[in-house]
Amino acid sequence: MPCPSPLKAVVFDLDGLMFNTEELYQWVGAELLGRRGKVFDAPLLEAIMGRPPAISLQIMIDRHGLADTVAELAAESEQIFGPVLDERLDLMPGLADLLAALEAAGIPKAIATSSGPRFVTNVLGRFALRPRFEFVLACDDVTDGKPHPEIYLAAAERFGIAPREMLVLEDSQNGCRAAVAAGAFAVAVPGGHSQAHDFTGTQFVANTLADSRIRAALGLA
Repeated sequence: MPCPSPLKAVVFDLDGLMFNTEELYQWVGAELLGRRGKVFDAPLLEAIMGRPPAISLQIMIDRHGLADTVAELAAESEQIFGPVLDERLDLMPGLADLLAALEAAGIPKAIATSSGPRFVTNVLGRFALRPRFEFVLACDDVTDGKPHPEIYLAAAERFGIAPREMLVLEDSQNGCRAAVAAGAFAVAVPGGHSQAHDFTGTQFVANTLADSRIRAALGLA
């Protein structure tokens, strides 16, 4: 069944939008810095949210004057993250129903995330979600990460549509800036971690993925 709206595809961010991983990242970041006698504070969270892992870790190093390398922090973070994912990873509210509605309407969907491909494969695999998406773009697939628009321009190209024909769902300021700069139909879906972000340029700010305005934009009942 063709989509009755001008929007022809949907692209999902991953962290904090599909999964509760933003809050888990905060816990891991606090543990990582706590081991070094440092604090994971709100300004640091704002600076790194939605950014690729290597950039986020470099910001952490620069802000706290850490002697560690990005590679060392990445390895330690992965070690901390394993048990946390096993115990606390969950889908964000409204995701399951929205995916089902898009599939029933025949609207293709993809993922564009700042996370690394190995992490993406891990979390999607836990819920058997990967086969339900046309493609996944991760940080390794682009030169410039969010808030640069490259990843969303690449997604539109993969779909073979204009960016304005693509609805992008994002939870962070950096992600929304990337989608808006690409010319996509950007919708912010902030979580508790990003309620105060600046979502200038988005079409609207949804309360969750169950917000009826998302389906209305796509011409879904």
